[in-house]
Amino acid sequence: MQVSNSCLDIIFCKARTQNAWQNAHVPDGTLEAIYDLMKWGPTSFNSNPVRIVFCASPDSKKKLADCAREGNQAKIIAAPITAIIAFDTQYYELMPKLFPLEQVEQIIKMYKETEGLAEVTAFRNSSLQGAYFIIATRALGLDCGPISGFSNDMVDQAFFSGTTIKSNFICSIGYGDPRGVWSRLPRPGFQDICRIE
Repeated sequence: MQVSNSCLDIIFCKARTQNAWQNAHVPDGTLEAIYDLMKWGPTSFNSNPVRIVFCASPDSKKKLADCAREGNQAKIIAAPITAIIAFDTQYYELMPKLFPLEQVEQIIKMYKETEGLAEVTAFRNSSLQGAYFIIATRALGLDCGPISGFSNDMVDQAFFSGTTIKSNFICSIGYGDPRGVWSRLPRPGFQDICRIE
């Protein structure tokens, strides 16, 4: 079954990256609803390495803004919430619960013993989950403003010090102010970047 064109417009075709925000509250229940949608997206062995911090309080937003490039600081402060999309490099500790099949111990052993495998897997799958996050947020009627202009090291020190969690990217969410939207930029065509073999 295919979703309607209006749904595709909401999620992809007419959705825009936001740079300014309306002063509209986003309830905690909406954040839970976003997660309850995005969690169904596929990850390797159902590993679900993503970890999310929703910076909603003024102190938390200021702490995050201090880790961002100057041009992004005001966006973070103005947004109702900015989410840190992060990943746990030891996500496999939850796998007995999330992948309760006979071979799970062998899979965990593989992640522990193969140098770099756990971290690259966590980064890749948390990136996927970050995309699911954006889709879920838009599907629930909110706007997104993904940001990569920040210091991962500073965010990790400020929010995840002493843990096995690392930041991937950040994404402001809320109800965008159309006055802050840039003119739509072009996208490459299918023939420019795709091939069928």
